[in-house]
Amino acid sequence: MKIEEIKVFVCSPGRNFVTVKVITDSGIYGIGDATLNGREMAVVTCLEEHIAPCLIGRDAHDIEDIWQYLYKGVYWRKGPVNMAAIAAIDMALWDIKGKAANMPVYQLLGGKSRTTVTLYAHASGDTIEDTIDKAQAHIDAGFKAVRLQTAIPGLGVTYGVLGDKKDYFELQGNRPLPPEEPWSTLKYFNMVEDLFKLARDRLGNDVHLLHDVHSRLTPIESARLGKLLEPYNLLFLEDASVAENQENYKVIRHHTTTPLAIGETFNTIWECKNLIQEQLIDYIRAAATHAGGITGLRRIADFANIYNVKTAPHGAPDLSPVCFAAHMHLNIWAPNFGIQEFVGFGNEQLNEIFPHRYEVKDGTVAVLDAPGLGVDFDESASQKYPYKRSYLPVSRLEDGTLWNW
Repeated sequence: MKIEEIKVFVCSPGRNFVTVKVITDSGIYGIGDATLNGREMAVVTCLEEHIAPCLIGRDAHDIEDIWQYLYKGVYWRKGPVNMAAIAAIDMALWDIKGKAANMPVYQLLGGKSRTTVTLYAHASGDTIEDTIDKAQAHIDAGFKAVRLQTAIPGLGVTYGVLGDKKDYFELQGNRPLPPEEPWSTLKYFNMVEDLFKLARDRLGNDVHLLHDVHSRLTPIESARLGKLLEPYNLLFLEDASVAENQENYKVIRHHTTTPLAIGETFNTIWECKNLIQEQLIDYIRAAATHAGGITGLRRIADFANIYNVKTAPHGAPDLSPVCFAAHMHLNIWAPNFGIQEFVGFGNEQLNEIFPHRYEVKDGTVAVLDAPGLGVDFDESASQKYPYKRSYLPVSRLEDGTLWNW
């Protein structure tokens, strides 16, 4: 079954998505997600100009060889642009193989390790009380795990807070230049414990609580935060500090027993190797779209399993439903799966472009038995929502210093 054509689409149904369609000479096609938020067109060029020409005529069944060819066959390995491009091709090939075998991808990985995939929802508000009210709404809907984010008093909207947006799929919109957000570590610490104290008082101890720092603290500040939040028994503290220097997490680990999670910006197993091997984290949050697809993420999951580290794939709305589907198959298979981030299936436009039948029930998703990934792509619908240049925000301290992102 030879690869006959590779098509790349960019659409913006509220957010920009890069979708790859690999078409074979048998008529079977597969789709993959190549979205790299804020650098979408760099991935498009990589796919169209450098990767697609190399794959025409190759056997679509040779997933492993194609992955190795794309990863090792260039001198300039790794990197977010290259790995997002590889990821999309890899997902599409797994989709093709599943359709050819008339089996869901998770069966090709080895079958199920569980019956459903547990999700965690996002609760964010302008005030602590508003955040807790939204968390309660998720719990009432059946979720047993909720991430809490609250605007910092005196700074206005900060990370994880929607502001005047109705949902996450309106956040990106059209941002021709990166917006700037203020940050104050002092004001953050004045608020954060009160958030979790009230959460435990009102929500009880049977719900899992999570929090994302988004790398805005230094390692010793993160250590202080982890220790401060120990009484509130978080499922995990996400992105406490940047880990470009993986030694940072030794500082945090030595001071707190709060579970730590990181990895949404990681592109290969090498970014998380020491963190996992030295058991400095408890959850690895790499995403299939950014870490080399199903093949890349499966390797990370297997490696993490040796060191008692669970998977918790990134699931923000800058990943398309194709990536969500890839995660569902990995999650239902991986023996060390922990939890899946979930912000909803998107708006009507997104669901029109990416038809699927996934449903949430009591905070979980049952993976479908449809062949392949179980999600499709409507080319004509995507053309109604053209690409808009849009950047992620950057953070500055109150004195203007560009801060950790």
